[in-house]
Amino acid sequence: MARSDMTQEEAIRHTARLLLAAHYATALTGAGISVESGIPPFRGPGGLWTKYGEPPMNGYERFLENPKRAWEERLSPTGPGAILRETVAAAVPNPGHYACVALEEMGLLQCLTTQNIDNLHRRAGSRKLAEIHGNATLVRCIRCTLRVPLDDISLEILPPPCPNPTCQGILKIDTVAFGEPIPPDVLEQCRQAAERSDCMLVAGTSATVYPAAWFPLQVRENGGTLIEVNLYESELTSLCAVSLRGKSGELLPQIVNAAQELRSAQAT
Repeated sequence: MARSDMTQEEAIRHTARLLLAAHYATALTGAGISVESGIPPFRGPGGLWTKYGEPPMNGYERFLENPKRAWEERLSPTGPGAILRETVAAAVPNPGHYACVALEEMGLLQCLTTQNIDNLHRRAGSRKLAEIHGNATLVRCIRCTLRVPLDDISLEILPPPCPNPTCQGILKIDTVAFGEPIPPDVLEQCRQAAERSDCMLVAGTSATVYPAAWFPLQVRENGGTLIEVNLYESELTSLCAVSLRGKSGELLPQIVNAAQELRSAQAT
């Protein structure tokens, strides 16, 4: 954790120095960064599951048993699926999302793993992106993992078949259901990034949901540095070189500005 005598401005500059010095910096984001865009959390006050109840813990098993019914429930004009579609469609990226893009464009962020399914990092322009829990605007073949936008597929036949002519799979919404393994392609991407990372910026998440919670621990175990940006203390706080308290949409842009100023100073 940053020294207790550091001001927040000093801690932000220290964070910028750590990112500039890193060989392979990565980030992990969670619900906190998207709450500032109007995306409600799943749990807690105002949460989607708090209002409508948690999805069944055997959701993926139920999908496999009856994919047609699962699709009909997902596309229902009422209920949590409809609310989530409307909320995601109405939300826009906030300064925290754009700050992650700026860090990537500066060459300071080599991979961003997000637990969010709201498509906001992608809309903001993040390219080095791993959506470990999927993306609510995409569909994915459960056999070959091909992903395409939901709007690009026909829903005349449910479940929709995979558009890959050499695959006999079916499509489901890309978001990972309870009981569903993390798709192997994105899981491997996240694992490789964590293994290579010598600095991880953890923003808007308490990092308690596995397997995503494993990645900062892996970075720390390998001797890397952790930086936390969160409203509250978490189980990671004691492991962090810097722990900044506040909104991601306010603090992440300040980190970008500090990194730009330090880089400019180094160049002169």
